[in-house]
Amino acid sequence: MSRTTDLSRRLGCLLARHQALHDPRRDPRNQLRWLPELRQWQARRLEASFDRFLRDPRRRPAAQFFLSDVYNDRDFSRRDADIAKVLPMMQKLLPGALLSTVADAIELGVLTQAFDLRMSQWLHEIAPRRRKLDGALYAQAYRACGLPRLREHQIQLISRVGLGLGKALRMPGVMTLLKLSRGPAKAAGLSELQGFLERGFAAFAQLGDVREFIAEIEQDEREIAQRLFDEDGDPFPGLA
Repeated sequence: MSRTTDLSRRLGCLLARHQALHDPRRDPRNQLRWLPELRQWQARRLEASFDRFLRDPRRRPAAQFFLSDVYNDRDFSRRDADIAKVLPMMQKLLPGALLSTVADAIELGVLTQAFDLRMSQWLHEIAPRRRKLDGALYAQAYRACGLPRLREHQIQLISRVGLGLGKALRMPGVMTLLKLSRGPAKAAGLSELQGFLERGFAAFAQLGDVREFIAEIEQDEREIAQRLFDEDGDPFPGLA
């Protein structure tokens, strides 16, 4: 089986899983009141973890891209619906490596949504009267839902998306291709996907050493995960 066929099958499966996990009719956990609270709390936690990047003018655009487009509480269903519509065309126009990065971004969204639903269900059962999430309750839910190997895979996907975009920047003609596709993408209603790629490329073009940036994110996220699983008394130092 060719790599193109494998990638097509992977993208198709991921998009189907993404749709199923986000559909409240198919997964009623999407309607749990804890889900938006959990997402908002995780967004604040990640922003606090990225503080040093956000204060660095060179790294700020890449950090903001991660916060807004890669690993946050944003709804990526529109972007991924765009991908489903143009998958055959994308396979003809875009380099396979860039398509793999898009697939990694979708898989990250799928895995993050699965974890969020799992944690929201636990919070619904254990803390039905609580209204706000804090570090201690989050840590309890994180450990109770477990799956450390999948949490590690989540971190690996964050890394792969960042490194993939950095690598794509060095591919001949990719930036030109994106610029040329801006008008057709807008006309076809594919602005979310186009915007994701353009924002990523613009942010990483200013970054310089992509590997160093991604390595620091990986280290931070692994340390936080380890503290959570080890029942550290202060897994989020500096987070109010």
